[in-house]
Amino acid sequence: MHLIRILSVLALFGAGAVQAQNPPAKPNREITLAEALQMALENNLDVKIQRFNPLIAEHDLRASYSIYEPAFTFSGAHSFSSQPGGVDQFGRDIGSRKFENDSFPAGLNSGFGAQLPTGLRYSISESLDHNTTTAQGRSTETHTANWRIQLRQPLLQNFWIDPGRAQILINRKTLQFSEAALKGQIMATVHSVEQAYYNLIFARENVKVVEKGLELAQRTLFENKKKVELGALAPLDEKQAEAQVATSKADLIAAQQTLAFQENTLKSLLTDKYESFHGVDLVPAEKLVPVPMAFNLQDSWQRGLTMRPDLQQSKLDLDRRDISLRLQRNQILPSLDVFGSYGRSGLNTGYGSVLGDLSRDRNPSYAYGGALTIPLGNIGARNRYKATRAEKEQALLQVKKLEQVIMVQIDDAIKAVQSAFERVQATREARGFAETALGAEQKKLENGKSTTFQVLQLQRNLTGAAFEEIRALAEYNNSLANHAFREGTTLERHRLNLNLQR
Repeated sequence: MHLIRILSVLALFGAGAVQAQNPPAKPNREITLAEALQMALENNLDVKIQRFNPLIAEHDLRASYSIYEPAFTFSGAHSFSSQPGGVDQFGRDIGSRKFENDSFPAGLNSGFGAQLPTGLRYSISESLDHNTTTAQGRSTETHTANWRIQLRQPLLQNFWIDPGRAQILINRKTLQFSEAALKGQIMATVHSVEQAYYNLIFARENVKVVEKGLELAQRTLFENKKKVELGALAPLDEKQAEAQVATSKADLIAAQQTLAFQENTLKSLLTDKYESFHGVDLVPAEKLVPVPMAFNLQDSWQRGLTMRPDLQQSKLDLDRRDISLRLQRNQILPSLDVFGSYGRSGLNTGYGSVLGDLSRDRNPSYAYGGALTIPLGNIGARNRYKATRAEKEQALLQVKKLEQVIMVQIDDAIKAVQSAFERVQATREARGFAETALGAEQKKLENGKSTTFQVLQLQRNLTGAAFEEIRALAEYNNSLANHAFREGTTLERHRLNLNLQR
């Protein structure tokens, strides 16, 4: 027995020689889950892309206020015209005439805004003109000046809401919608990182399990070879052990490939520069631990119906449709506007004199009235209102459907956590039984009371039981992460307080 153990150690050195032919190992970088989450929040490309949407929505909201933005206009012009001469009704000659005009208006139509939030439209305008008339060699100059303020207020259509105000309200909801979408993307990224982290732990542990299985198979093969050489064992047992070694090597290659894939999955979530991570092996610093959890279904439902970003987005979309419905309902009303204007004018031979006329209010003018427009049939507005109302009712049903989906998802997630925890306990017991069974069978084989086939079978059983245990651990931790994601409490689970204010 002592000789067999020494030869087993030599065999392991031989197996290591085979491993040494592989490419040199990459440098390891140990990483905790908290570090991985922080890196993802800073570097994940999906999060970076999504962060632009609230910024875009905020600029769109600010742009929608341009309907109240004042504008100042100034223009000047010179005009000239001439008329041919002739004779009047008494046969007298009429000489040719020439007209020249220099105008210097300063229009303030939107100097203080073309429209107020109440729907009131206003304009302030003024003009100053210099006119020269030349007839029969004589020139006459006059100066005219005018200023006027005009107001128009809708009382029915476009009074409580109009397209401009509706767009502002919709853009506010769109900004909130984009913030909820950003939060949802961050939650999804955190959830993906968490799952990728647990899956990487599982993949690394699985490689260790398969390596252990290969080690057992190689040891059995080595021992069988020696027994065959001594005539204590049939050659068939050696071939069975060789087959087990070959199978274990194939399993190890598959496990290593899965590990590489899982590592790349995590790397792609943590960085926007994959090439900087390519030459590093990520090693999780944490272990898969089955921490028991207690759940209250009603509380979980309440959290899910309050905190899920996708439900918040659906409700914000419903609010946007409600704004559109209010606008379309208002557009059915007749158009009833009241308006008024007041102004002054002056006419004199000099600039000073004509401006004095304006200041002395010598020539006032005013007007006021109302305008009523009633569309006959109003087919367009009525059908647009009906279509918008149907869209809102449809969106309301979609919100109710999503609420139901969330409740089902949370219920399923809780059941999955409970089932996974029970599987952890069961697989742990199964692995312990498999170890005990293999140890007992190996002793029987040493005493000639068992066969190589039985030992190899129990080795495979132990490898399978160990695999199922670590898979159950990974599934349990993933199910906890999934439950928090379905509840909308992923960020609270990791104590991540995100400030989405700009």
